[in-house]
Amino acid sequence: MPDVLRRHGATVEVIVLSDSHLPRGLDALGDQVLRSVAEADVVLHAGDITSLQALEELRSITEIVAVLGNNDRDLAGMLPDHQLLELADVSIALVHDSGATKGRANRLHRRFPGAQLVVFGHSHIPVNELGIHSQILFNPGSPTQRRSQPHRSFGRLTLRDGTILRRQIEIVLE
Repeated sequence: MPDVLRRHGATVEVIVLSDSHLPRGLDALGDQVLRSVAEADVVLHAGDITSLQALEELRSITEIVAVLGNNDRDLAGMLPDHQLLELADVSIALVHDSGATKGRANRLHRRFPGAQLVVFGHSHIPVNELGIHSQILFNPGSPTQRRSQPHRSFGRLTLRDGTILRRQIEIVLE
């Protein structure tokens, strides 16, 4: 288990990625995202990294916790379909696909009732909202493919002592 996952009482800076679609390493992320990753204590990646090369390059920069996405064929058997973890005493569920928007909050709360924060991806649509019983639902969007969104994006969290001090979606400017 990475040291950052064992850290209690400290502030933990987290970068949240999903739907990176990196078939040839990290080059497509751009300098802004790579700087943020390098400054983070840990990266949570909610699936669709798409290559072992990109996963290994992320691991060489910082701690990473990742789950399997629907486009991660090369990573099948290497990554779980979901993960439950604690960072700075904040309980987190990490999954790729949260299903349809309608009913999402109820569905995620039923699936991960003990999670304060549920991080997901798949849609490329950023989400930063309260769900059932104040469970936070967080999708960082995609740092490489904006699809129907006005911008590419990623997430940033600051956690300490069981509290989410900051949760924001950042626009990729480069």
